[in-house]
Amino acid sequence: MFIFRDYYHNEITFSYSNHPFSKDPRHVWVICRYKDRWLLTKHKDRGIEFPGGKVEEGESAEQAAHREVMEETGAVIETIRYVGQYHVAGKASHVVKNVYFADIQMIEKQDTYFETNGPILLEEIPKNVKHNKRFSFIMKDDVLVHSLARVKEIIE
Repeated sequence: MFIFRDYYHNEITFSYSNHPFSKDPRHVWVICRYKDRWLLTKHKDRGIEFPGGKVEEGESAEQAAHREVMEETGAVIETIRYVGQYHVAGKASHVVKNVYFADIQMIEKQDTYFETNGPILLEEIPKNVKHNKRFSFIMKDDVLVHSLARVKEIIE
């Protein structure tokens, strides 16, 4: 288990364990790979980030992950694996989010990407992402660091 502060100084607790904070999380974040590149999206307000969002009524977290990836990037997930879960002790509320790793089968062009500007493919995640203004605050804390370390274990 890892404990650290996020971009806004909220306490984050992150774990690779199977759903340590909630069996029914209300948010997802999906680290995606497509043809040996990272698939991200550009949120219209926040900047570049991996796709994710809220779990809608009647869907599982994994179903939400598939939907969010499709909505924000046009991508179809081939395989998806649970990476971990984290808890944000925010000032106004608490958030529990599942992190997944997805291999992407294909990317389809869409007329809309909802709150994003669509897919972005990167050869690598920049080392200075924490200080890069093009990237979302979601990419600027140790959830990314720990998730990528776990993804590296999964793909090797």
